[in-house]
Amino acid sequence: MSDAPTTRRRFIQSSATAAAGATAALNLTAATTAYAAGKGTLKVGLVGCGGRGTGAIQNAMNADDDVQLVALGDLFLDQAQGTLRTVKRNYKDPAKAKKVAKNVNLYYGWDAYKRVIDDVDVVCMATTPHFRPMMLKYAVDQGKHSFVEKPVATDPVHLRAIWDTCQEAKKKNLAVVSGLCWRYHYPKVETMKRVLDGQIGDIVSIETIYNAGTLWHKGRGDKWSDMEYQIRNWLYFTWLSGDHIVEQAIHSLDKMGWALKEKEPARCWGVGGRQVRTDPKYGNVYDHFSLVYEFDNGIRGYHQCRQMSGTASRVRDYIYGTKGIADIFGHRIEGEKPWRYPRRGKKNNMYQTEHDEMFASIRAGKSINNGEYMCKSTMLAIMGRTAAYTGQIIDWKKLWNSKQNLAPPKYELGPLAERPVAMPGRTAFI
Repeated sequence: MSDAPTTRRRFIQSSATAAAGATAALNLTAATTAYAAGKGTLKVGLVGCGGRGTGAIQNAMNADDDVQLVALGDLFLDQAQGTLRTVKRNYKDPAKAKKVAKNVNLYYGWDAYKRVIDDVDVVCMATTPHFRPMMLKYAVDQGKHSFVEKPVATDPVHLRAIWDTCQEAKKKNLAVVSGLCWRYHYPKVETMKRVLDGQIGDIVSIETIYNAGTLWHKGRGDKWSDMEYQIRNWLYFTWLSGDHIVEQAIHSLDKMGWALKEKEPARCWGVGGRQVRTDPKYGNVYDHFSLVYEFDNGIRGYHQCRQMSGTASRVRDYIYGTKGIADIFGHRIEGEKPWRYPRRGKKNNMYQTEHDEMFASIRAGKSINNGEYMCKSTMLAIMGRTAAYTGQIIDWKKLWNSKQNLAPPKYELGPLAERPVAMPGRTAFI
């Protein structure tokens, strides 16, 4: 998913022969301007056909009465085919079937994202995080609206690039909606609103926890190159995922940013390492982090996360104020002005709501842009990872200007050496 020379690219249609698909490809007209507010069918497509992407594209299809899936893309053809099978199975009913184009374009290869974006009005991006910056830039350059899964980059160089792209999207009134889904969860939105309104007084400290078990590993196919192996098992390679603090625990760190109105910490320090997941199959990521974020106004944020089998799972966030404590997952406040989200209060599917609100904003001509917080929350996570990897006290401003670039030497399905596991005191801050 790069502008590097294409090593493999094909086009087929879901209900035609490959030959017919190749012919049809010659007649495709790329849409290069944004959908204008108002009525009319919104064509949607997905880049990154894993489990999250398959869910996201269906959320997009359900978000508006006049939406149609027209394109799917992935580096690997089997991934795109799997998503199409799932979508067709879930949209068999005649009332829903119209939301799936008769011939859904399937693209695979390094430039599949461009082909999908050229076909659509709204694109869902759910590839491995490393590829997000180049894809969003292409979408905004082509005038397309985007749903962008979290995180949005894995290193400072590419994070700065995506920040610039989000600013350009604002100028063009293009939607950029983030996959940081808790910001669209009604009980948490209401709880956080009360925090921001001062119901717990001045914030003193914040505690965020994302302790979880291990996730999937796909092994290694007999014919997979190094590059294919790493991308298919992207969770375990920092250049692709950012490590689990960036890929998963960003949800918790995002609440820290949310509570402090996106204020940047001055510095961060902490520890992390590989205590349990030491097998080489786990690439070069850590299995635990424990960090302190210090802000210029004296507030401190404490973060802990881990991915270890057989350990107690705990995903909670607490905000401590001068007049009370907010339990964000408990949806309640204790202290001078106690409060609890009503048991019969409005509930919602946050994954669906973020798409509902995106499409409504596009129709209204007032496109949502979540660019600021999705970039700053990604930065919080990269900052914590950098502190643990290096063992140094990391300054926000210096990190923002860091020259760290985790991109591989080239994008092709061939040999690719694995970077060594970071060692505090030895791994340098770049």
